Amino acid sequence: LYLGVPFDLSKVMFIATANISDTIPWALRDRMEIIQIPGYTLEEKLQIARKYLVPRQLDANGLTAAKLSFTSAALRAVIGGYTREAGVRNLEREIANVCRGAARKFAEGRRKKIAITPEALEEYLGRPRVEPEVAERTKLPGVATGLAYTPTGGDILFIEATRMAGRGQLILTGQLGDVMKESAQAVLSYVRSNAEALGIDGKQLAESDVHIHVPQGAVPKDGPSAGVALLTAVVSLLTGRRVKNRLAMTGEATLRGLVLPVGGIKEKVLAAVRAGVREIILPARNEKDLDDVPETAKKKVQFHFVTEMNEVLRIALGLKI
Repeated sequence: LYLGVPFDLSKVMFIATANISDTIPWALRDRMEIIQIPGYTLEEKLQIARKYLVPRQLDANGLTAAKLSFTSAALRAVIGGYTREAGVRNLEREIANVCRGAARKFAEGRRKKIAITPEALEEYLGRPRVEPEVAERTKLPGVATGLAYTPTGGDILFIEATRMAGRGQLILTGQLGDVMKESAQAVLSYVRSNAEALGIDGKQLAESDVHIHVPQGAVPKDGPSAGVALLTAVVSLLTGRRVKNRLAMTGEATLRGLVLPVGGIKEKVLAAVRAGVREIILPARNEKDLDDVPETAKKKVQFHFVTEMNEVLRIALGLKI
């Protein structure tokens, strides 16, 4: 806003919102007080939908609760099967789609009340668009599930590894940033230096190229929290052991095999719960960060706190070093 006249701003408070703070210039960020607002749990989304989103969309589409109602099971199905987000923006869009479909039926002459159940959702929204895939993706060796912090909350991150005859080179694909590339290089160095202890043929490894790919290649990915998952995927590939079902992990790995703490624990845990993860590996120094995680989410997963990669490989692969 440009006024063109003298104006006293000493008692004015400016409020700004952003999905990510890294792109805010340092000089400006230094003068801000930043309040982090994490994503909602499933139960929180359910209550928001029942108390606010559904009534608002009923009114916006000329309907009343006497004409259209949503069961709790239907709202849970919309949250879990049609949206995967930290907030409720898309959830309200899907509820609006159902309301518009119902309004059309009443405009065409329907008089009987419509009760939306999970079975009735396909008529209005089509087939579910979000499918749990953690168990499916980790059926083969060489795939690990990591946890990432994104501008819209947390998300799960599949890391795939394969190898072919070559000269010991490392191939990285999937729009990885410099930090993740360096983590992957450190991981391969750790594996080579500890090949004998890991039960890996060092000569065969030297004659192979290792390819690490993080799917959704159109989405840029970076950050210091994927080292543990990268190492687990590579060791899984080279030992032929599958990663434990419904297990996800986060943490940075060092060349000496230590697991360092990372940020965004609350968002990552909520993302894991949404994705159907049942066990999570976290750095031991992040245990205090679970105080910020809602109890309803913590009760749905088992946590493993680790300080060394040996512990990670034991939990994830059953590998005793």
